[in-house]
Amino acid sequence: MSWTDERVETLKKMWGEGQSASQIAKELGGVTRNAVIGKVHRLGLSNRAGSGGSAPSKPAAEKKAPTTRKVETKSALKPKAEPKPVKDEPELDENGIPISAARRAIIPAGQPLPPQPSANEISPEALAKVNEVEKTSKKISLMELTEKTCKWPVGDPATPNFWFCGLPVQQGKPYCEAHVGVAFQPMSSRRDRRR
Repeated sequence: MSWTDERVETLKKMWGEGQSASQIAKELGGVTRNAVIGKVHRLGLSNRAGSGGSAPSKPAAEKKAPTTRKVETKSALKPKAEPKPVKDEPELDENGIPISAARRAIIPAGQPLPPQPSANEISPEALAKVNEVEKTSKKISLMELTEKTCKWPVGDPATPNFWFCGLPVQQGKPYCEAHVGVAFQPMSSRRDRRR
């Protein structure tokens, strides 16, 4: 349906007479009440001009009086909302971003890390192999990682000398052969070393 000049003039005339959007939609045909309302707003006809129409209308002052009274009655019945207590301002970082509890738990650079699994849980052969591999690793950054590079992290991520191994990965694993030996240990050998 398109708004021809004739249909727009009919809409303006009926709207000015005080017809409802539903009545105008029926008269025009092929258009919904909402389409009529939208066109009225786009044309800037929101305010009704004068009286007329099929039903006798009351003067504007009489129409507004009941609405005003209802609003006053409703507001008189509602309890007044108490002002909400002001919460403490969150702690902000140097960029003005609030610091969450999770961010507070992060250990700053240069601070000692929490206890890590002891080296005696890893076989001496695997540790020796890792030490040798880390001497020859490519020492790549996060942005240089691919699906073919070892993703074993080395060092403290909060310091500038943090890097990833970067050697070719073992088939189906995220790490090179040496780091797979440390990361994926058989369950029975881990149990035996604890005893």
